[in-house]
Amino acid sequence: MQREHQIRAWLSGVLNVGEFGLEPASADASFRRYLRVTTEQASFVVMDAPPAHEDTGPFCHVAKLLADAELNAPRVIKADSERGFLLLSDMGTVRYVDVLETQDPDPLYTDAIDRLVHMQSRIPATAVPDYDAELLLFEMRLFPDWLLDKHLGMSLDSTSQDTLTKTFDLLCRETRSQELVFVHRDYHARNLMVCPQNNPGILDFQDAVRGPITYDLVSLLRDAYVHWSPEQTERWTAHYLDAAGDAGLLSDEGRARFPRDYDLMAAQRHLKVAGIFARLWHRDGKAQYLDHIPLTLRYLDEVCERQPALNRLGQLLDSWDLCARVQTRNDEARERRVESATTSDGSLAS
Repeated sequence: MQREHQIRAWLSGVLNVGEFGLEPASADASFRRYLRVTTEQASFVVMDAPPAHEDTGPFCHVAKLLADAELNAPRVIKADSERGFLLLSDMGTVRYVDVLETQDPDPLYTDAIDRLVHMQSRIPATAVPDYDAELLLFEMRLFPDWLLDKHLGMSLDSTSQDTLTKTFDLLCRETRSQELVFVHRDYHARNLMVCPQNNPGILDFQDAVRGPITYDLVSLLRDAYVHWSPEQTERWTAHYLDAAGDAGLLSDEGRARFPRDYDLMAAQRHLKVAGIFARLWHRDGKAQYLDHIPLTLRYLDEVCERQPALNRLGQLLDSWDLCARVQTRNDEARERRVESATTSDGSLAS
């Protein structure tokens, strides 16, 4: 409540209006949260980013890069970096993920891919931090540390450890050998807004880096929250390849190696995401992310089947039967949450 009082006091000085409404807009996987501000004339969004946990500097920096490239993203209207408050333009309330069951996804994803190519070709990759080997390896270590150890209680023998270490080193080398471009790093259906002009609106871009050209397309088409058929992803990938070629992002050699590069980048991201989802439950108490681990593991299995370089990892995953283990642990976590909710209500406690 103290943060909300501080936000209201700050807005009173910033907006210079008599009254305004303030209600939750969204939260994400970080410590940030978003509040929608409404006045008689307009609506805005406030980012609440507690300085002890979040730095608003990268968001403001990347927001300007996107604006300079004429991409549709929130504009920073006012910033208070010391208290962690940003007043942003409002991108609306309709995310891609909200309409995919009722609208034809083809126009939406064609727009998203065209904007991705625009982003990669117009924003200098050197304007953001490097997606270096240290960060790539750190992300992959989330898989054994948080999914295998913390969530599943698995202890790995030396052979398994060796397989993971060699696979992580391979993925790091291979992905770093790709063409390096501006990478949004979370470009998927929950972070894209349906907009009447210059679609889509682009959110959650503060972690942008200079990284592999395949990364954002993997985020979009191998979405941890939305599954698409191979036919759809192949069609959209072909559209990306044509657009990226026209923009001068891919040489003939780059296009020829793209399917392998794409799969190896996908393997890195799936390992990372599975670990992050487990961490969000065990560290932050965000249980809703557990339900998305099975799809992420399914993607990982598919990539291992296609790419000979990942054969040893695939065999290891098969021997562990991870999907079954995860389902069991998720069911147990769900039961604990129900029991906790029941006993915390005085009218239901025994």
